[in-house]
Amino acid sequence: MKPRINLAAALTAEGRRLVLSEQDGAFAISLNGQELMHSRAHASELLLGELGVESLKTKPSARVLVGGLGLGFTLAQVVADLGPDAVIDVAELIPEVVDWNREFMRNLNGAALDDPRVNVHVGDATRLIQKAPPATYNAMMLDLDNGPAAMVATGNQYLYAKTGLARVKRVLRSNGRAVFWSASKDAAFESRLKSVGFQVKRVPAKVHANAKRAAYVLYVAE
Repeated sequence: MKPRINLAAALTAEGRRLVLSEQDGAFAISLNGQELMHSRAHASELLLGELGVESLKTKPSARVLVGGLGLGFTLAQVVADLGPDAVIDVAELIPEVVDWNREFMRNLNGAALDDPRVNVHVGDATRLIQKAPPATYNAMMLDLDNGPAAMVATGNQYLYAKTGLARVKRVLRSNGRAVFWSASKDAAFESRLKSVGFQVKRVPAKVHANAKRAAYVLYVAE
């Protein structure tokens, strides 16, 4: 097996070291030495995209938000599923992650960033949601951090609090849907979703498509 090669690094606003590495054609992003995501373990990211837009494939002028670019799997799924007149906003907090997708991972999912339907917002997805007018989006797919328990940026905690969830609900259109990625089951988060008026479905998500058991949870809020 070939050795793992560090391709690039960046510091988060809180001084944590983010590293992009490659090994045998697979990519990984780590935070302070802890692996956050791997290109061969992307089943949950694809499912996030599928669930987010499953009712929008034939809907004219659908507008969606992908919160968190990562390795680009959710964005690529959304780009593949939506129609030609869709508007796809993607927000990524760390500018280097966008650059890495374009430069190092273009043949993975990075080319999706150049789709004419895609608008790239480099910055905090939470602020984008805060500033959005009511009824902006048909769907939001939110994978901003480690789920309700923030790891990369403590500011992400706002989105998963009751005030942030109420804001998410406000900017969804009628019959809109928000899907949240979570590293584990979180009963308190589920209760907060319900408290602001969402109907909630908890969907198990696998690390690999052929995995025997689910490792993560996707919260579908409508």
